[in-house]
Amino acid sequence: MSADAPGRPIGRWFALFAIGGAVLLLAALAGGGIALSNLTDARNRLLDVIGPQRLAALQLSTALLNQESGVRGYQLGRRPEFLAPYTDGLRAQADAVAQLRQAGAVPGTGIGADLDAVVRAAAAWQAEAAPTLAPGAPPVTPAQVERGRMLFDAVRAALATQLDHLAEIRETGRAELDTAASVLTALLVAVAVLAVLLFAVLLLGLRQVITRPILRLAGEVRQVAGEDIHRPVRGSGPREIAQLGADVDAMRRRILDEVAELERAHAMLDKRTRELERSNADLEQFAYVASHDLQEPLRKVASFCQLLQRRYQGLLDERGEQYIEYAVDGAKRMQDLINDLLAFSRVGRKPGEHVVTDAGELVDAALANLEVALSLSGGKVDRGELPAVRVEPVLMTAVFQNLIGNALKFRGETPPEVRVTAERDGDDWVFSVSDNGIGIDPEYAERIFALFQRLHTRTAYPGTGIGLAMCRRIVEYHGGRIWLDTEADRTTFRFAVPANPDNGDA
Repeated sequence: MSADAPGRPIGRWFALFAIGGAVLLLAALAGGGIALSNLTDARNRLLDVIGPQRLAALQLSTALLNQESGVRGYQLGRRPEFLAPYTDGLRAQADAVAQLRQAGAVPGTGIGADLDAVVRAAAAWQAEAAPTLAPGAPPVTPAQVERGRMLFDAVRAALATQLDHLAEIRETGRAELDTAASVLTALLVAVAVLAVLLFAVLLLGLRQVITRPILRLAGEVRQVAGEDIHRPVRGSGPREIAQLGADVDAMRRRILDEVAELERAHAMLDKRTRELERSNADLEQFAYVASHDLQEPLRKVASFCQLLQRRYQGLLDERGEQYIEYAVDGAKRMQDLINDLLAFSRVGRKPGEHVVTDAGELVDAALANLEVALSLSGGKVDRGELPAVRVEPVLMTAVFQNLIGNALKFRGETPPEVRVTAERDGDDWVFSVSDNGIGIDPEYAERIFALFQRLHTRTAYPGTGIGLAMCRRIVEYHGGRIWLDTEADRTTFRFAVPANPDNGDA
C-alpha cells in the first residue's frame, strides 16, 4: 500500500486488537466466574448442609442405641440408675431431630421422610417399652422382650435407611464438587492458553501491521541517505507510517532544492572569491604604487619646494613665500595621508601571530612611543592593573597609542590626565581610556570612527582623521568592538576583546 492510498490508522488497528482480545477474555472470565460460583455452591452444600445432616443422623442413631441399652439394663436389673442412658438418650434424640429439621430434613423431602420413619419407629418402640419402665411394673415377659426387639429392629432399619440415603447424598455432593473443580481448572487453563494466543496474535499483528512497514520505510531512508538521494520514499502500512513516508519524501525534495541552491551559492561564492582575490591583488599593487611610486614624486616636490624656500628666502615677496609654504605643507600632508592609508589597508591582510601578552606592557610600549607628546603636553597617564590577552602586540599597541595620543592632542587648558583601566564582562575584557580633555558631543559618537571624519580644522588640531577608524578595524579584527561611552563624566573610549581562555584573570 503506497503513501497515496494509506491504510487504517494505527489507533484503529490497536482498537480492533483490543476489542477482540477483550471479548475473548471477558467470555473466559464469565465462564470462570460461573464455574467458581458452582464450585462454591457445591462446597457450601457439602460442608454446611450434607455434613451437618449426617452428623445429626449419627447423633440420633447413638441416642436411640443408648435408649435401647438403658431399657434392656433396667428390665434386667430393675435398678433406677440403669435408666440414665435412656433418659439421656431421649434428650439427645430431641436435639438430633431438631438439628436435622434445621438442616433441611423437613416433611416433603426425602431426608424428611427418612427422619419421619425413624421417629415413628422410635415412637412405637418407646410406647411398647414405656409400661415396663414404670415404678412397680411387673417383670417383663419373654413375649414383651421379643416384641421390643422386633420394634427396635424396625428402628435400626429406619436408621440404616437414613444413613444410606445420607451417604448417597454425600457422594453426590462430592461428585458435584469434583466436577465444579475440574471445570474451573479447565477454564483457568483455557484462559492461560487464550492469553498466550492473544499475546502471539498481538505480537504477529503488530509485526505485520507496524514493524514491517517501519522497517521498510527505514530501509528506504537508509538507501536515500547513503546511496541515492534522488530515490523517492514511499511509506506503506497504517496511515501514520504512510504519512511519515510522505513527510520524509517531502523533506528529501526540500533538501534537494536546498542543495541545488547551495551549489548555486557556492558557484557564486567561488566567483566572488576569485574576484576578491583579483581585487586583493590590485590592492596589493596599489599599496606598492602608493608606497613607492606616489611617495617618490611627493618627496621631490617637498624637497625642491624646501630648496626654493631656503634659496630665495628674502628675495620673494610675502605672497610668494606663502605659496611655497602651502606647497611644502600640502606635500607633507599628502605623505602622511598615504602612510596612514597604507597602515589602515594592511590591518588583517597579513595577519601576524596572536600571543598572550600583558596589556600593561602594551600600554607601556605605547607611552614610550608618545614620550615626546607627553613631555610637550605636560600630561600624566595612569593605568590600573591590566590583564593578559591574546592579541597581535603591534596592532594592539597602536590602539592604545592612538587613544592615548588623542587624549594628549585634544586637551583643554589644564594638563591632560589619562586613565587606562580594564574590567571583566562575561567572556570579554573591557578596556577604558578616559581623559579630561575637551570632550566629544554624543551626536558624533559614531561618526568619529569613520575614515577622514574630523570634528575640527587641521589648523586647530593636526592629523588625517584616520586614527579612530584604524582602532575600530584593529579591535574588530581581534573579535571585539569599540565605542564612545556617552554616559561617562569624562571623555571615555571603551573597547572589548575576548578574554584569554588560558589566562582569563588579571
